Amino acid sequence: MNAMGAQDVLPRRVEVLAGLSVAIDLGLGQPAEHMLRSAVIASRLAHRLGLDRHQQDTVYYTTLVMWIGCHADSAEYAHWFGDDIAVRRDAYLVDWSGLPYLRFVVGNLGRGESLPRRMRTMAELFRDARGQMSLLVHSHCLSAAALAGHIGLGADVEHAITFTFERFDGGGLPGGVSGAGIPIEMRVAQLADMAEVHHRMYGVEGAVAMARSRRGGHFDPGVVDAFVDDPATLFPADSDDPWELALSIAPDAELRLDDPGLDHLLLAIGDFVDLKCPFALGHSRDVSALAESAAGHLGLDRHDIAVIRRAGCLHDVGRIGVSNQTWSKAGDLTAAEWERVRMHPYLTDRVLTRIPGLRDEARIARTHHEHLDGTGYPLGLGGPALGRPERILAAAVAYRSAIEPRPYRDAMSTEDAVARLGRRAARGALDADCVEAVLAAAGHARTRARRTDALTPREREILGLVARGLSNREIASKLVLSEKTVRNHVERTYTKIGASNRVGASLYALENGFAGPS
Repeated sequence: MNAMGAQDVLPRRVEVLAGLSVAIDLGLGQPAEHMLRSAVIASRLAHRLGLDRHQQDTVYYTTLVMWIGCHADSAEYAHWFGDDIAVRRDAYLVDWSGLPYLRFVVGNLGRGESLPRRMRTMAELFRDARGQMSLLVHSHCLSAAALAGHIGLGADVEHAITFTFERFDGGGLPGGVSGAGIPIEMRVAQLADMAEVHHRMYGVEGAVAMARSRRGGHFDPGVVDAFVDDPATLFPADSDDPWELALSIAPDAELRLDDPGLDHLLLAIGDFVDLKCPFALGHSRDVSALAESAAGHLGLDRHDIAVIRRAGCLHDVGRIGVSNQTWSKAGDLTAAEWERVRMHPYLTDRVLTRIPGLRDEARIARTHHEHLDGTGYPLGLGGPALGRPERILAAAVAYRSAIEPRPYRDAMSTEDAVARLGRRAARGALDADCVEAVLAAAGHARTRARRTDALTPREREILGLVARGLSNREIASKLVLSEKTVRNHVERTYTKIGASNRVGASLYALENGFAGPS
């Protein structure tokens, strides 16, 4: 058992990808596990169609992450449609062709915006409607393929995802590809994705009616015919756990990640999340690196440092579940908008908690906006509920957020960011020691005149343990010394470095590199 009590077994790759699919659900405005249920439907349909084993594997992962690009173009969607999540949710109920779809697009332009703003958006779009939408879709498909490649899903999945918006009749975007020019894996995935929503809302009959109405248009007739032949057996049963069911049929279902593989995948997921908001590009990886370094300064052990690093990569996954109409707002948020923002750490928790090997990371990640004085969100947790890892991550997020631009303010200077964290620590919102560690990791350690009295190796060792929070008795036990000897060492060390208490000694240790793991 490690210091945090976490599992020693790292997650399976499919468990992490399933968690990613739940994040994708948030961006689509769909209930959690929509994509997992769709993957089950698609896999059963692929088997019914007689696809070979490799094609079936490609169908599974293509369906699971086919909308992975949806958050990468959220800023563009919000530009045209206002609430990017709402328009994606409602688009499931409309065939993407003809007059009904045109009415849907026009009705959703500038959704939630003022009438003058909607009129300007409409005029801008209809100067070249197909060209504008084609550009948006092309960007989406390229982003989705790149992201699929980045997380290692293979060339066939990467290729299939570029056809997400194409239609069997050639009326899709961006290339107007038709018929067999669309990979069979995508033709199956398209129907499964739509069928899951219509089945959930209208039952088997509703899903069948939708499929038949789009036969030869949106969907491949052969795929539709296979679907409507005993459709009920394609859907998960009400008693099934979609998560467990989908994972049980996954390709390489038992493949466990090693440490480098897990870190690579989580870093990629953090990068994907940050693509949702252009101003946040690189935020998650920078928070992760800063929190990891600060944890090292504070002397946490290797396992706990790794958990904090991974929590930093994942802390903002829940951001996907909030519309870019809110994130990009330059003015004050309404009460409803602010409440949604306050919920994004909870959404992070929803995504991560079902991944067995990431439960410690989930616990830390969901508290990244909590404060020691109980003024944070979403739960208003106070100091006793927040361990050192949670406090480190909160300080790292606060620093990185300060020096990044936001729609409502410019990026702060590093000096202003340091001052801001200092004020938050002074009023008890952030942990002062963790703030010092984060600032030291960011290169802002306070410069003090170095003492001419050099510390001995034993004094440096004891100072490092003092900085890690060990008592004199605990240090004595660790170093097999008497408590009196330790006390004498501590007193001499304090005199040499000009410290009057443990906090001053800890800060000196941080600034001089003595607070790392012993």
